[in-house]
Amino acid sequence: MKAIAALLLLLATGPLFAQTIDPKEAARDKVTDRTNNAIDRGIDRALDRAEQGLKKLFGKKDKNKEAAQKPAEPAPAVAAGVAGAAAAPAVAAGTAGALKAYSKFDFVAGEQVVAFEDFLQDAVGDFPARWNTNAGGEVVRIDGQPAPWLKLPGRGLVYPEFVQALPENFTMEFDMMISDDLSNNMSGLRVHFPLMAQRTLQFDANFGSEPQVGFDLHPVPVGEGSTSHTWVFGAGQQKLLENTVPLAWKQGVPNRVSIWRQKTRVRLYVNEAKVWDLPRAFEPNLRYSMLLSADLFGGAVFFSNLRIAVGAPDTRNKLISEGRFVTRGILFDVNADRIKPESYGVLKEIAAVLKDNAGVQVQIVGHTDSDGEDARNLELSKRRAEAVKAALAGEFGIAAERLSTDGKGESQPAEPNTTPQGKANNRRVEFIRR
Repeated sequence: MKAIAALLLLLATGPLFAQTIDPKEAARDKVTDRTNNAIDRGIDRALDRAEQGLKKLFGKKDKNKEAAQKPAEPAPAVAAGVAGAAAAPAVAAGTAGALKAYSKFDFVAGEQVVAFEDFLQDAVGDFPARWNTNAGGEVVRIDGQPAPWLKLPGRGLVYPEFVQALPENFTMEFDMMISDDLSNNMSGLRVHFPLMAQRTLQFDANFGSEPQVGFDLHPVPVGEGSTSHTWVFGAGQQKLLENTVPLAWKQGVPNRVSIWRQKTRVRLYVNEAKVWDLPRAFEPNLRYSMLLSADLFGGAVFFSNLRIAVGAPDTRNKLISEGRFVTRGILFDVNADRIKPESYGVLKEIAAVLKDNAGVQVQIVGHTDSDGEDARNLELSKRRAEAVKAALAGEFGIAAERLSTDGKGESQPAEPNTTPQGKANNRRVEFIRR
């Protein structure tokens, strides 16, 4: 059977091999050392498809196997080829285990959200209104995911026009997914920090030597081989740094990317793992911005839930001296009280302050944005405050009797609920000394 399939494959797919060994393509970054693997996987998949077709031709069907292998039909406007996770339950189940996985995660998000994007205001199929591009892209839905996603163009760049020059201290977070057929050739998702004046549609994302700090996140859907690449060009357009390291990736679910700049230093995390820690990446007195690019050999990359924040949280002083500490760094699943694991760093800092001040008791107050019904938001804010209490008691050993909870729903907005940024700042947790 394999022999017949191979013969049919050779007759039908000759151009595939000619395209793969095209010397123009072979000259591009990373193609040379990855093409053979891509060919092998392509042949295997094609042989499997050919063999299945021959089985059908000769009448040899295994209905059970076919049912198991048949992919579910995607809902309208849902990105095909992405194995989505199940919708999150509206309970805090799984919080404890997720937080333990992040026990070495030291990322702490900035105190004030200055930019946020979840694409909820954009129509599926359109390019997002607040972004710019030289190649396209579109807003899509991924089965099982509550928020829309930006599907990046196969080759080109995009950037949020509402993000201008970034300060020398900021945190940037976003979710990333890839299709099940993403190639390990060419690039993955590239995150550039170019100079503000040079962030234009003519920016050379492939071979430019303008001052910039860059990261390429290039996962593979199956097995090992995911990598991250970084490069730094200085003010004189000289290359100061370039390196590649392995990358741990979780296929079929959103992977959280966290970037933390402190003056010249930058750290990058994927989920709970610190991938990069570069002490001399950014140059002082240069005004950097950000953009995204891709140069895909095949497959698709998806991006959502961008969150840029500034201001280092002063947990100890505000809670102990001022009696009140507000954080936007404790994040929850949509419409649920399950704490996202990337909240670990903030919870750890709060727990440390409480442990150092054993006589202090606090009230934990949850707040929401205005989306949804008032009564449900009130109830959700109370459940989220209870989830924070449970995490501090269960994961960090803070006595439960020191912690009380309440929720205010949407009744006390910190900012107008008219922009994604305003809504992000209204979704917060408050700690009040009693």
